[in-house]
Amino acid sequence: MEKAVYTATSEEKTERLDTFLSLKSGLTRSQIQKLIKEGFVTVNSRPEKAGCKIKGGDRIEVTAPEESEGELVPEDIPLEVIYEDEHIIVVNKPPHMVTHPALGNKSGTLMNALAARCKKLASVGSPIRPGVVHRLDKDTSGLIVIAKTDEAYYSLIKQFKERQVEKHYLALLYGNLKTDHGEISAAIGRSVSDRKKMSTKTRRGKEAVTQYKVTGRFPSATFAEIRILTGRTHQIRVHFSSVGHPVLGDKTYGKKVEISVAGKKPISFPRQMLHAYSLKLKHPVDGRPMEFTTPMPEDMKKAVEELGEA
Repeated sequence: MEKAVYTATSEEKTERLDTFLSLKSGLTRSQIQKLIKEGFVTVNSRPEKAGCKIKGGDRIEVTAPEESEGELVPEDIPLEVIYEDEHIIVVNKPPHMVTHPALGNKSGTLMNALAARCKKLASVGSPIRPGVVHRLDKDTSGLIVIAKTDEAYYSLIKQFKERQVEKHYLALLYGNLKTDHGEISAAIGRSVSDRKKMSTKTRRGKEAVTQYKVTGRFPSATFAEIRILTGRTHQIRVHFSSVGHPVLGDKTYGKKVEISVAGKKPISFPRQMLHAYSLKLKHPVDGRPMEFTTPMPEDMKKAVEELGEA
């Protein structure tokens, strides 16, 4: 048996237990409901029904068979390491790779690969998220920093909280943005119509600010450089979808997976065209400024070339 423990925040209060666990674990609601029915789930050490409403501070435990979260298993997976010292490691995460294991998704993650490569990672976040201070969605590529020591972990967490870390992205967006630069400021929280999604239409949203600069225009598409001042879940995807310009290839917040081109076959986007290309921070121990960049992956380069030809 394996165990996963989650603590509900004040923003998550009144959520159904099964919905909460489905969002946290990656399992479907039916899978979660089966675990609840079979007695594998407790809230504050007591069994509850799938429809019970959780409260801020509730401690939810899931004890499940082998397909659940479990320990972090080292796996020999190739990684593109941009920088590494005894305190941090910066990696260019490829698309289609999950950051860390979760219920229903135990292997092939960035953390599985780092567990095999690094002799030591921070103890905070163990057993399956050691040193994780921020995340990238599975289908978002680009730069991510992981703490190898607890000192580095707490320093990086402080930098993120105080907005001292600069994260810049490149994105292909559906349609043409009206202005060459701008800012989207709209709170983000769980969608009132679909609890599996984040949205600007929410009852308990958190402040979210996204800045952008257009660097290219194509038929029915815009290429933009984006900076996020906050780090909300799916922030870029939600913000641009909310203004009618979802990230191309995003199957959740726009479903614009191809663009029709007159006289040519449609241009397809197999995953969301979003890449974290720049990361600025202070070294968590000696405080020196650090900046890392990485070029677009091949699938985004190909999409840009095809749009340019159109």
